[in-house]
Amino acid sequence: MAFVVSEGTVQSVSRPNGAWSSSSVRRIQLSPWLAMDYFEIWRTQPSVRRTVSFLARNIAQLSIHLFERKGDTDRARLTDHPLALLLGQPNSFTTKYRFLNALVSDFAIYDVAYWWKIKGGKLIHLPAPLITPKGDNWLTPDVFEFQGQRAKQTIPRDQVLYFRGYGGIADVGESPLESLRQILREDWTASQLREQVMNNGARHSGVISRPKDAPKWSDDARKRFKEDWQQKYAGALASEGGGTPILEDGMTWAGASQTAKELQYVESRKLTDEEVTRSYFIPPPMIGILDHATFANIEEQHRMLYQDTLGPWLTMIQDEIALQLIPDFEPVKPERFYVEFNIREKLTGNFEQRAAVMQPAIGGPWLTINEGRALDNRPPIEGGDELIRPLNVTQNGDQAPIPADDGSDVAGGGMKPTQKPPAEEDDETE
Repeated sequence: MAFVVSEGTVQSVSRPNGAWSSSSVRRIQLSPWLAMDYFEIWRTQPSVRRTVSFLARNIAQLSIHLFERKGDTDRARLTDHPLALLLGQPNSFTTKYRFLNALVSDFAIYDVAYWWKIKGGKLIHLPAPLITPKGDNWLTPDVFEFQGQRAKQTIPRDQVLYFRGYGGIADVGESPLESLRQILREDWTASQLREQVMNNGARHSGVISRPKDAPKWSDDARKRFKEDWQQKYAGALASEGGGTPILEDGMTWAGASQTAKELQYVESRKLTDEEVTRSYFIPPPMIGILDHATFANIEEQHRMLYQDTLGPWLTMIQDEIALQLIPDFEPVKPERFYVEFNIREKLTGNFEQRAAVMQPAIGGPWLTINEGRALDNRPPIEGGDELIRPLNVTQNGDQAPIPADDGSDVAGGGMKPTQKPPAEEDDETE
């Protein structure tokens, strides 16, 4: 038996040595004179906000169900269990959607998230920037310090549902934004450069050049040309704006404005979008980057969304609830219960795809009349709960199918349906 070392012995091996306090450093230096905390980056940086919101919205829309294991191959969904009711409405002022949305947003930005267990069987979302893990246990925090605007409160470990990612030597996550530090800094610097060019650059779209060997231009002629040009081609009230000017005396026009292409505005934005989405393992077409998208790969990426992209997130949330929340409601045999996000409707395709697969697989009709009416939010009808089966469909090699009519009751003594028509005589034999 190898399990001989106690947990206390393991705790005494090391100490956090400031690892908990390092988790409170949540700022990124974008320039020598500007630093933004993680929330401010999410609030002002469109690529980060778009990606984080994509994750949070797609997970928050899923319902989460509680199940009890009845055996190796059976389970029962519990709808009136206190934990099931709690997950449906965590408290009196927060919906399930907003609660999960805040959880995923915090975890995507800070790589940590917190739920506070309070009296009455309720859960409160604790903003990650206001929480600091504390304690001498290097395995996991002993307490959490909540820094409010009015007071500071220490919350025991067993009162907090603690979500965290990988943090190296400490049981605290490291924000994905740290891996994007250079990308975000370059994007901010390039954005500042483009803004300075547009603000400080000369505001003209082109230059008219007049050759030096052209006839002498008097002041009155130059003034008339300028007034005529501005009246016809310049400003919002130009009489011939967008037209083709006729230049005399060998004058030429040369464009002098910087376009968005020359400033690489679009390319820079796309690069930032792609790098941020890759950091969160999201296929670029999912957030609108369609440069290399086709109908086939977009459809396949939609199928993969709740498997490769969101699957690890869903598993992480389910496991933390099973570890830290279910024992509070089922202390005797918590392993008999588990929670699971309902992703069936997201993975089974639309109605046409399901119908095209189900009927050949089952070998016959697969919806009753009332089940079909329920899909259209219509009330049931009498006799609509029986599955209609065509007469030509048998089951399990039925040796006694329903016999067909032998045609003995045909009126008028005519030909029976099973009789062959008489052969016509050959004209050549006559």
